[in-house]
Amino acid sequence: MVVNREQEQIKTWFDNIYKTRGLRYLRPLRAYEIFVTILNPKPKSKHLDVACGLGLMLKVLEDKDVTCYGIDLSEVAVEGCRKLCPSAHITHGNAEKLPYKDNTFDSLTCLGSLERMIDREQVLSEQLRVTKKGADICYMVRNSENFTWRFLLKPLKLYNRKGHQDALNFKQWKTLFENAGLKIVKVYPDHWPYYRMMHILKPWKKINTGKIIKFPMRISYAYEFIFHLKKQ
Repeated sequence: MVVNREQEQIKTWFDNIYKTRGLRYLRPLRAYEIFVTILNPKPKSKHLDVACGLGLMLKVLEDKDVTCYGIDLSEVAVEGCRKLCPSAHITHGNAEKLPYKDNTFDSLTCLGSLERMIDREQVLSEQLRVTKKGADICYMVRNSENFTWRFLLKPLKLYNRKGHQDALNFKQWKTLFENAGLKIVKVYPDHWPYYRMMHILKPWKKINTGKIIKFPMRISYAYEFIFHLKKQ
């Protein structure tokens, strides 16, 4: 596996964060149910999670009888993912050069990671290569126009530079995906901040974290975007 200096720095940072914090660094398992609702994968279909981390997305999909594959730059993440999802096919590798044959997967996710990748165009090209025609693809990506990023993290340089934390605005993400040849099906604001707030306000109420909610705010205000796309 070939990595450049920037990728090596990202790998080292994630190795360390997974060693020290493990699952505490990530959202809880139930936060990934929304992506299953959006993708609606068929049983026995093949799914690839790029930058799979410790495997929470794959764990949710395994319960839906989906054949799961995952790849991550961090060796610590790969080891943890194999423990959490023993039936999944997990690979240590670089998203810019995926070790899979053309037209292999029915669906694909890349959650909270695309903005950290160096050559995004190459990453998208590889993802389209390994997915089938009509495949459902889901990205969760950071919004550079969100208040937190725009007025706190970026100007005060509080964002994670070692982990190559970055963000684009809605138009920039949309252009990137469309130029890659992806068709936008729907774009949602990230649901997890809302679910978490509701749990704090009404801890006695059971919340369906797989339910798609219609928010009154403009999409441009979202903390992160969830893009549902199709390979044309």
